[in-house]
Amino acid sequence: MTLFTALRACGASLFIMACAISPAFAADLEVFLVRHAEKLSGDDPALTEDGEARSEALADLLEDAGIEHIHSSDYQRTRQTAEPLASRLDLPIRLYDPRDLPTLAAQLREEGGRHLVVGHSNTTPPLAEALGGDGGEPIYEPTEYDRLYLITISGDDTGTVLLRYGERSP
Repeated sequence: MTLFTALRACGASLFIMACAISPAFAADLEVFLVRHAEKLSGDDPALTEDGEARSEALADLLEDAGIEHIHSSDYQRTRQTAEPLASRLDLPIRLYDPRDLPTLAAQLREEGGRHLVVGHSNTTPPLAEALGGDGGEPIYEPTEYDRLYLITISGDDTGTVLLRYGERSP
């Protein structure tokens, strides 16, 4: 791990911990959104070694963030990205349909609490937007795996924070 990567991870960790414990950041709903980690090729590919390392980095980052629910599309790469955190927190991975983001957004809003949602390059920014947040620029599909959104909803107010985690994507 490079010094830059370590500092990035520390900064993201400190920010997430501040959100988790500070009344100033209290929200009705907090959703961490990520694209799956690096994958092999094929129809339903597994994660590469780099992807496995990134999924562990995600678990390291969010283990103490108070995540109550973990959601994944029903693909090997998304389930494997969510698995390390789910195992550490002893939480089930709830499957959702990535073709029906409005329903997922409505379910998240109704349930409230803290969630991790693992999706895809073409679903993560649109889900941020479906929650009322800022999806930002499109995810660069060939190589961008380090984007982490934190969408907070409190009453009628929605905030979006974009972070990076793990090794920097090229």
